[in-house]
Amino acid sequence: MTTVSRGVGLTIFVTLVAFFLASVIGLLLALASLSGSIVLRQSARFYVEVVRGLPIIVLLLYIAFVGTPLIVAAINAVLEPLGTGTMRTRDFPLLWRAIVALMIGYSAFIAEVFRAGIQAVDKGQIEAAEALGMNRWLRFRLIIFPQALKTILPPLGNDFVAMIKDSSLVSVLGVADITQLGKVYAAGSFRYFETYNVVALIYLMMTITLSLALRRFERSRDIGGR
Repeated sequence: MTTVSRGVGLTIFVTLVAFFLASVIGLLLALASLSGSIVLRQSARFYVEVVRGLPIIVLLLYIAFVGTPLIVAAINAVLEPLGTGTMRTRDFPLLWRAIVALMIGYSAFIAEVFRAGIQAVDKGQIEAAEALGMNRWLRFRLIIFPQALKTILPPLGNDFVAMIKDSSLVSVLGVADITQLGKVYAAGSFRYFETYNVVALIYLMMTITLSLALRRFERSRDIGGR
């Protein structure tokens, strides 16, 4: 089943890039939801609630076939007066549409993980840092975030495992991941039983291996913290 295994690299690429971008946006959203500005707080909460209420597959289809044409139209509205040429919707690859959709979908969940981790930090330590004259950035970098990370890492690892599984949904856009290549191979060879057993086994190997690695990391961290 070398045809199916060729999709492993693309699946890993999509997951890593989307998860990294989702983590960055999630952290910014968490900070916005905890800021002193009511506009930032309410905007972050609105984003999180709306995105969390949408199924990932709906978000994928929306970004691919509604969001992308709107973005391209907005870019062309800027480029046309400059005479630098225009962009077509098909110039935006389906692979990156899928990555953007996963990024948006998971950023809302990761934002809640970061927010809970930051709020779990003892307020007494934050007040002590303030008494030492640390500004907000130093307090976050040296006091808050390192301690919040202990709370954040386990659920963040779970979200990464979940994204590996949800990355299979990008096959609806024709992206050549494990699921899509398996579907194409099975349709051509009519070997559905063997093909989808291999597809399921590949996903199981990736998710179980990662779950065991995360569990081992958590145990070693707990032992080191004693």
